[in-house]
Amino acid sequence: MPTVRSATLRLIALALAFGVAACGKEEAPKPAAKVEAVAPATPPAPAAQSAAPIKPAPAAPPAAPAAGAPDPDTALAKKVKSVLETTRGVTGQQIDVTVKGGAVTLWGTVADPKEQALAVEAAKAVPGVKAVENKLAIVKGS
Repeated sequence: MPTVRSATLRLIALALAFGVAACGKEEAPKPAAKVEAVAPATPPAPAAQSAAPIKPAPAAPPAAPAAGAPDPDTALAKKVKSVLETTRGVTGQQIDVTVKGGAVTLWGTVADPKEQALAVEAAKAVPGVKAVENKLAIVKGS
């Protein structure tokens, strides 16, 4: 009667034999289909000339900053915020600044129309600012 050890060894040997036998059997590649070249019956007609003027391509959107390079809009927003915080008569801590393509938007609250006008003028004076959108709310006591 075979022992458990010898039965285990036989199973391992059998598995190895099947594994080795299967390794060398690969499917043959299928032959490529024949392609016949057919010459066109007539040459293509030249494109008709149009009398309409040629319009230039639309301008490409501004390129995104290269990886690792500082975003010019973020840098401009920081400059404007700094100017607002140091401008006399403006409570810059209550004003948020966003910039897109050099256009500045001011958000937040100011105490009166005078402070609102000062904030807008201070933002317009920063080099690189193309436009200022005023979204400041006037709230007494702010």
